[in-house]
Amino acid sequence: MSPQLILASQSPRRAELLNQVGVNFITCPADVDETPLEDEPPLQYVLRMAKLKSETVWNQQQASQSNSECVVLGSDTIGEINGQVLVKPQDLNDFLQMQQLMSNTTHYVHTSIAVSTPTGTFAEVVTTEVEFGVISEADSHWYWQTGEPQDKAGGYAIQGLGGQFVKQIKGSYSAVVGLPLYETVRLLKHTGITPHER
Repeated sequence: MSPQLILASQSPRRAELLNQVGVNFITCPADVDETPLEDEPPLQYVLRMAKLKSETVWNQQQASQSNSECVVLGSDTIGEINGQVLVKPQDLNDFLQMQQLMSNTTHYVHTSIAVSTPTGTFAEVVTTEVEFGVISEADSHWYWQTGEPQDKAGGYAIQGLGGQFVKQIKGSYSAVVGLPLYETVRLLKHTGITPHER
């Protein structure tokens, strides 16, 4: 019998992606401090966040003794451009600055996954290059008013209205959405969890 998989996230996008590959899971969002450490490099930050989320929920399950054999999946996504981390925009001005930075250039999306198990936590980061076309100020204002950018790392959803700004990507599309499916399934298989047949 496969262990119970717990997704340590309240992201509907990550839940949709897990459903897409036929993995049975329950959700238990992790309540953690997502403040970057001083001078923390983007890759270290995103990896630390995924591990912190998965281990926080794992420890909660152990403390309650309700699900001691579970496997917990944590994930985090950030954008990076010129060494600057692009998290969720704080307000309209923050968003407009992000859009100006990303307009007509390439940025990186780093998505980390971490799986906490009875034998330890296993984690990795998947990086995708995303090239944007030119974004006008009018386009940025319109996009902000749709409400879509406000809870997204980098201020856009590639699978939503924000996809119209993307000229091309090099790497994992699902990682930009929020969960790199190939790497996630590979990692889960090592824990005894395999996608069920539809």
